This record gives sequence, structure tokens and C-alpha cells, in this order.
Amino acid sequence: MSELMTVLSASDRLLTPFISLRIQTVKPQPELMSYLEGLPDPHILFDKQYRILAANAAYRQQFSPERSVVGRTCYEVSHHFSVPCDQAGESCPLAQSRLSGQRERVLHLHHTSRGEEYINIELAPLLDETGQQAYYVEKMERVRGAQSQPAAQGLIGRAPTFQHMLSLISRVAPSQASVLLLGASGTGKELVARAVHESSTRSARALVPVDCASLPDNLFESELFGHERGAFTGASTAKSGLVEAASGGTLFLDEVGDIPLAMQVKLLRLLETGTYRRVGSTEVRRTDIRVISATHRDLEQMIQAGSFREDLYYRLSTFPIHLPALHERRDDIGLLVDALLARVAPQRKLQISQAALQLLKEQDYPGNVRELRNLLERAALLCDGDTLALGHVEQAVASGRRPSVPLRVSPLPTLVESDGVLAKLAPVPGALKNIARAALQQLLKEHQGSRAELAQKLGISERSLYRKLKAQD
Repeated sequence: MSELMTVLSASDRLLTPFISLRIQTVKPQPELMSYLEGLPDPHILFDKQYRILAANAAYRQQFSPERSVVGRTCYEVSHHFSVPCDQAGESCPLAQSRLSGQRERVLHLHHTSRGEEYINIELAPLLDETGQQAYYVEKMERVRGAQSQPAAQGLIGRAPTFQHMLSLISRVAPSQASVLLLGASGTGKELVARAVHESSTRSARALVPVDCASLPDNLFESELFGHERGAFTGASTAKSGLVEAASGGTLFLDEVGDIPLAMQVKLLRLLETGTYRRVGSTEVRRTDIRVISATHRDLEQMIQAGSFREDLYYRLSTFPIHLPALHERRDDIGLLVDALLARVAPQRKLQISQAALQLLKEQDYPGNVRELRNLLERAALLCDGDTLALGHVEQAVASGRRPSVPLRVSPLPTLVESDGVLAKLAPVPGALKNIARAALQQLLKEHQGSRAELAQKLGISERSLYRKLKAQD
């Protein structure tokens, strides 16, 4: 057994020693159980029948503080499944390990004491004296910055395209590789950059964003690298740059496609050598940064046009990640709506009707999550109660842009029920005016009584009703 402990202590990676380990007995040896207990990260040990044989202190503290998991199956504990993951439509690292004969990694949604959470799973098989897989050690790590339920901040989603993106983030985050985020405007590139940073070994240091699109060409170098006193008119004092502020951490270059061509050469030198010079200085400075960049532009097309350097592109795109557009993850819209309503109106516990939510799901969202947030903020301003009805969302869509599907104008009673008074449909410029006119005309056709009765029904004075009718003539 001393040979086993020598192997276990010879590596800094916790799971690597188990890959070639031979188990000499039917039951896991006490030394192995003791070793797992002392590991700082959550680990479990289970057999070929998925039965959990041991869970270390870190696992018990983080995932199961109130109930023991020993003796239960891993799929029942983590997923509440009655069959193994691969038989329930999920990826199963044990099944993958049986096929590959080696360590496997997957991203899973696990049930925990805090609800469902994204968990990175790293599984290593343990071999017996015949070279056959006998047991499995599973290391678990929460994914930072991503949620499967509405949350106050961070990435939110459950759709397959969203989970695929998270799995890529989880794989690249612990490394030092440069990451290029590719996606349309409003897909959450800065949130993804923060998730990569927070899951990296640099998380204790700063994530420094650089908005490349907003920096004028003549100030770009100074902002990025800093300048010395007197380097140019107005430089009355020396100033450090954003590269220096990010040292030890992560530099996030947002909209990297907007970097001036002349600056691309100096940025390339920074990435290749880790060195730079302040404007007005001959001193070569060194920095230790990881670069994450993002763009909504087609950089390969820009290379062909001569507006982006090919060598810089390959330096930045060591590990590209595509961010799915909102229309590629429509199933996440309900989760996003709940989270965004809490952000745009934190003092109001707003809810949304099913009809209104369905209309939101029918939109194409060229502006992605940012557009959805703006739409919800408009709808919240149009709503005086605690529930966004179909009429509120219709008005918000109509006033924001031309809808991607034919807009159904609800009968006025729907609006009256949610708003209480017709005053909300007062003539306003553009599409809202048309909605108010159409709704009032429909109600007039359906109403059989006097105008006084109609005014009373609407909760307004007869004079106000008269003015509204007059305005339609």
C-alpha cells in the first residue's frame, strides 16, 4: 500500500494518479478512502453499479450537508433519476469511461441543497489487478457565473445550445489560453468573459474590460499601455494603462474588430512577448495577463479585406466560443423574463401572463437578450399592476420596433382588465395611437347601451369619453 500512497502524492492533479491505479481487493482499501476524505474538492467513490461507496468531507459540506449519500446511486442523488443518466437522455461519464477506458469530463445539472446547479464532473476509473475497471472517482466543481434558474446576475439558461457554451467555458477557464467570443450584439459576451475569469486561476485578480469601439484612435495606445508625463499635449502627469491594471488577471478586449490597424501590431507584440512600452517611454515593461476578446464582426472577412491582421487573429482565437443568439434558445426566454423583470423593476414583484409570455417567445430578437430586457422595461412602465398582460407586451413591442410576427391587437376588455381605465389607451404618437383607436372602435361596436354606461364601464367620465370619440373623427 506504500506504493499506492507514493503514487498519490507524486502529482499535484488530484485525479491523475487514479488513472493507472490497480485495486488489489474487492473493497476499496482504507488508505484510498482516507486519501479521498482529505481532498479539498468534493469527491465521491462509486462502483460499477453506480452505488456511492464514499463521499468526502468537501462533498458532504457543499452538496449534502443534511443527508448521507452512501449506499445510494449517483444518478438518483444528482438527478433524481430512476435509471442511469445515459438511459434518461443525459450524458453519463461512467458510460463514456467504459467505452474510452480513460478519464471523462461532462457538464451536468445537479440537484443540490440550493436547488439545481451547473456542476463540472471529472471522472476517473480505478482498475483492478486484471486491468478491468472496478471503481470510479468523481470530482465535482460548481460552475461560477451561470445559473439554471432566474438569478440576480450572471448567465441564465437551460437550453442545449446554452449548456454546450457552458461546457466550453468550463474546459477553457482553468487554462491560460486566449479566448475569442463570437456572437451578435446583446448575447452577453461580457458575462461570458466574467464567467471564464471567475472560473480561472486568476479569479482573485482583476478582470479589466476595454471597450475597443469607444476609444478614439489617437487615445487607444495611451489608454491601453499608459503614457509618460509630457508624452503629448495634455499629458501633465504619467498614467498607467489598462494592461498594467490587468496584470495578474484578465484583459477583456470587447469589440476587438474595432481596434485600429496600427494598434493591432502593438497588441500582437504584447500577446507574443508579454512586453509593452508606455507612450513617450523607451522602457520595456512586462505584464502577466490572460486575454479574452469578443466581437460581433466577421474577422475572417475583415482579414480578406485587409482591415484585420491574420497573425493577430490566430493569437486571439486559440479557443473560440460561439454565443448562441436568443432565437437559438427560445426555451430559455421564460427563465430570462423572470430574471430580467427582477432587474428592471426590483421594487415591484412583477409577474407575466401566459399569453404575454407566448408573444415574447414568438419574437426573433435581433438585439438578443439586451432587446428582451428593453422590451420588458417598456412593458413594466406601461403596467400599473403587478402582472404584465398581453396588452402591455403588445404595446411595448409595437412602440419599440416592427414586430417579427403579425401583432395581434387584443380586444380592449383585456387592456381594461389589466389597466383599470381607458386612459392608458389615450392617443399617443405612432403605433400606440393605432392600438388605442382600434380597441375603442371595437368596444363601441360591441356596446349596446348609452355612452354614460360605457364611460362608467371604462372607469372614466362621460366628458373624457366624448373627447376620445371626438379625436377619432
